[in-house]
Amino acid sequence: MNNSSKNNTTKPALQFHEGVEKASAAAAEGAGAVRNSMSTAFKGVQDYNAKLLEFAHANTKSAFDFFQQLSGVKSPTALMALSTEHTRKQFEIFTEQTKQLASLAKSAALAAAEPIKAGAAKAFNHAT
Repeated sequence: MNNSSKNNTTKPALQFHEGVEKASAAAAEGAGAVRNSMSTAFKGVQDYNAKLLEFAHANTKSAFDFFQQLSGVKSPTALMALSTEHTRKQFEIFTEQTKQLASLAKSAALAAAEPIKAGAAKAFNHAT
């Protein structure tokens, strides 16, 4: 076999090997991006759960305070006033808590997507 035919058979094998190495490296980068994304998502879920527990504690305390105040009510008018005020405050608190949870969930989702987004951009840049 002469050098020309040897080069003709070796070149495709080398190109195939390079392609496999590039694919392997891309898969490793992709796995790393997914791992980072999952880690970030897990942290976001932990933060969200911590905020939920904080809100549950505050809402439970508010309910106990309300029931304690109810025990001192002497008239139906005072009962209605106390109940109306408590409901108004709780609605405001609930609205604010909902906004905070939505913001936290959005931030966590965006942060979790960032490693995959960056990895995809990097892979696209390597492909072009």
